[in-house]
Formats: sequence, structure tokens, C-alpha cells
Amino acid sequence: MTETAEKHSTGSRRLKLLTHALDSGAASQISSLLASLHAAEIADLLESFPHGPREILWDLVNPDDRGETLVHLNDEVRTGLIDEMNTADLVAVTDGLDADDLADLFQDLPDAVTREVLQSMGRQNRERLVAVLHYQEDTAGGLMNVDTVTVRADVTLDVVLRYLRLHIDIPDDTDKLIVVDRHDNYQGLLPLTTLLTNDPELLVASVMDRDTVAITAATPDTEVARLFETHDLVSAPVTSETGKLLGRITIDDVVDVIREDADHSLLSLAGLDEEDDTFAPVIKSARRRAVWLGINLATAFLASWVIGLFQATLEQIVALAVLMPIVASMGGVAGSQTLIIVIRGLALGQICNSNARWLMYKELAVSALNGIAWAIVVAVIAATWFQDRTIGIIIGAALVINLVIAALAGLSIPFLLKTMKIDPANAGTVILTTVTDVVGFMVFLGLGTIFLI
Repeated sequence: MTETAEKHSTGSRRLKLLTHALDSGAASQISSLLASLHAAEIADLLESFPHGPREILWDLVNPDDRGETLVHLNDEVRTGLIDEMNTADLVAVTDGLDADDLADLFQDLPDAVTREVLQSMGRQNRERLVAVLHYQEDTAGGLMNVDTVTVRADVTLDVVLRYLRLHIDIPDDTDKLIVVDRHDNYQGLLPLTTLLTNDPELLVASVMDRDTVAITAATPDTEVARLFETHDLVSAPVTSETGKLLGRITIDDVVDVIREDADHSLLSLAGLDEEDDTFAPVIKSARRRAVWLGINLATAFLASWVIGLFQATLEQIVALAVLMPIVASMGGVAGSQTLIIVIRGLALGQICNSNARWLMYKELAVSALNGIAWAIVVAVIAATWFQDRTIGIIIGAALVINLVIAALAGLSIPFLLKTMKIDPANAGTVILTTVTDVVGFMVFLGLGTIFLI
């Protein structure tokens, strides 16, 4: 069994066990199970239950685990649980959270709670929190943790080792120390492996890594994830535009970004949001989805209007009505293939204006080749089915034209939407479907009108 399948199986067993325990009222059994889990695992289970059972489970979560559990929940579920908690409990759950986690939670807390939390914090912790809150959540500054271990370049490795031994707690995922000058300007990195395997009398300056460039605070989180993936990073320093060290990002935060981005890419294709509660009330979910259904309905009426233009043709030649969906369907699939490739490339930074022309030629060539190959197959089937060679030629020609147009649309739509500051994953599919339907029907029925009527 693969690791992913094993985790899925474990999650299913826990879900069934909790459901059974809830049905039987075994509160002690539920508390014991939840206490044995990581906060992220508790969050996954809470998101798997509807309202009612979810609140019962939340009441049984260990108070010490509640803060970190809230951080791992999606926004809608988190907000729902926060609304049910009183001010004292909310202040208590924030105690002990890292500055970056507390910053994520702060936006969902009531104003009265945030004021009380800030008043209860020491000056240093308050400054750390304010430093993170200064940046957008989806940037390196919003992801960073201000807990860092810094050293100076003009000390020996022996001094650094003795300094580390005096520290009771070293931040998690510390694989390297950050070298700064007396003004906290970033100078380089000192990997722990370098520290442990070199002569203790050497200066930090002689062995530190000067080549690794720090990530600026304004860098988008998707670019941060790409850097971590490309360079196999466990942690990375974050600096201001002037080079002043602000904090560091660790791999656990980047994994969250990758997961959220994957969820966003998948759900956006259906006009949904990764932060939506799977078990939200019916009316709330219906209202959200109604918007995209309405948009799709408008585009469907447009396609129907195009068909209506050729009503006389369809009444005379029924075969066209039978074959019409094939052209639109093939165009939709071909266009979606190009659309997904382009959206993925834009997200990963692999596609930009400089190489878009080459990609366009490639996608047009692929669509033309596939169009010709499948047009021959469809033409032969249609001609044999209706005993009319002209119908076969018409649908074959329409198929080639629609596949080429679909590839062009699949490539250009994401760039157009991005220029308009609209997420291509949200609206790209709806627009593409409209284009392939309208063009497919127009070309096929238009050719039918010209050559058959």
C-alpha cells in the first residue's frame, strides 16, 4: 500500500470510529482519540463533520491543542467555531502560538479579543506579531516566523557552538543559522553541517554560504513555494527590500501553501473556493453555487441563440442536429487540455510573454494534427451512418477548425484574464466552453447551410 493510500485509510478509520463514538455518546473515547492526534489531523476530522457533531467534537478537543487546530482549519470552519467561543476561551487559545500562526488567526478574531490578546502580550512578542501582520497573508512576509537564530561573521565556530548550547529552545526546522551584521543586515547562511564538521577555530566568515539569496518579504507565496521546490530548501531567510533580516520561512509553511494552491486550482475550475465548508448549510452552499450556474446558463443561451440562427437548416437536415454535439464536445476537450497546461505554467512561472508564441505554435500544431486524425475517423463514420459523403466532409472540416480555435482560445484566455486581474482558474473554463460551443455550432451549421441547402 502506498503512503498516500495508507494515510487515506487511516483517516477513514478515524472518521468511522469518531462517528460511532458520537452515536453511542462515548465522550471519554473521543477525548482520548483526539488527544493522541496532531492538531492538523484534528482539523481534518473537524472539517469532515457537519454542524452539530462538529461543535461536540470541538468541545472535547484538549484546550492546549485548540489554538494550533484553529490555525489548520479552513477559513469558513474556523470562523464558525470562533463565533461559538467566548472571549476568555479565545484569548486562551492564542497563548503560545508562533507569531506567523497567530497572525493567520488574528483576521478571524473579534476586535475585543484582538485588543485583549495584544494587551496580554509582552513588548517583544507584540512587536513580532505586528511585524508579520504588516504583510499580506499570501506573501513571504505573511508566511515568515520571526523566531530566528542569528550569528555574526566575525566570531569563531567555537563561539557559535557555545552560544547554541546556552539556548534552551532552538526554533523548529533550524537547519542553518543566519549570518547578519551589527545592523541586522543579511550576509549569508551557516548550515549546521558546516558548523559541526569544520575546525572550531575558523571564523564564520570563512565557511559561511554567501551565495544563497534571501527571499524578500513582498515575494508571492506561490513563488516562495517554487523556490523551496527548486532548491530543496528546509528553511529560508526573509529580508526587507533593503536587505534587513525580518524572519525566516520553514518547509511546514510552504507545504500548506502547496496544498492550498492545489485545492484552489481544482475547485476553482468548478467556481468553488478551497476555504468553503464542505458541510455548510444547504441554503448557503446553494447561493454560492448559483452564481456560477447563472453565468453558465447565460453562456448556454448564447450557444442556443447560435443554433436558433440555423433552425431552417436543422429542420431540413436532421443529421446535422444528431452530429452537432460531437463538434462542440471535441473542441471543449481539446481547449481544456491547452487551458490547463497554460494555467499550470502561469502558476509555476514557466510561461510568460517571451515563450507564449512558441507555445502557441506548438498547441496549434498539436490540435491541427489531432483534428485531422479524428476528423477522418468521424467523417467516415458520419458518411457511412447517413449515407452522405458531404455530411462526412462537413463535420470533418468543422472538427479541424473548432479544435484549432479551441487551442487558440485555451492559450489566450488565461493571459487575457490575468491582464484583467481575474484568476484564470475561476473563469477560464466557462469562457472556453462558450467559445468552443459557439464556434463549433457556427462552423458546423454554417458549412451545412452552404453545402447542403
